[in-house]
Amino acid sequence: MSSDPRSVDRPPAALRAEALEELLTERGLVKTEVLDGFINRYVNDVGPLNGAKVVAKAWVDPDYRERLLADGTGAIKELGFAGPQGEHIVVVENTEEVHNLVVCTLCSCYPWPVLGLPPDWYKDPAYRSRAVREPRALLAEMGLQLADDIAIKVWDSSAENRYFVLPRRPAHTETLSEEELAALVTRDAMVGVAEVVS
Repeated sequence: MSSDPRSVDRPPAALRAEALEELLTERGLVKTEVLDGFINRYVNDVGPLNGAKVVAKAWVDPDYRERLLADGTGAIKELGFAGPQGEHIVVVENTEEVHNLVVCTLCSCYPWPVLGLPPDWYKDPAYRSRAVREPRALLAEMGLQLADDIAIKVWDSSAENRYFVLPRRPAHTETLSEEELAALVTRDAMVGVAEVVS
């Protein structure tokens, strides 16, 4: 058993990535600053904040919402968000009747330009299988209780299509600005494991 305190409660993939980074930097194959730059880019420049801006724009601009639902990739590019893992983004909209949930059953295909790097739970085999088999129970365990009359539609992301959920706009937010609306939107709501609350 490892006595390294960094290994406590850390997934094996994170430990392997850290070991690989140490090995590559130790041998001079990559620079720490370069790796930190990539990580910073996906945390701050390419990530859930971008997706939140897309959602807020769709909530306040009906024409943009229409373009987003017709051509997710193109409408997202209009806001300047594009890049690897964002070539084919399909946007699905939550309504009063249907709640959408995104999963990648084969690996962890994910729309990086609008959501950043996928969270650990998204890559977990239990999430990947249960999202398909028992989505309502899975969502309840993740804290989202949906009424029985709301249908759940599960979308399986792949290299061909990555799905992005346009969540329902919360009630009583009519006076909020686009920027204030974006601040309410979470990554989890854009994957479909949560709703946006005001």
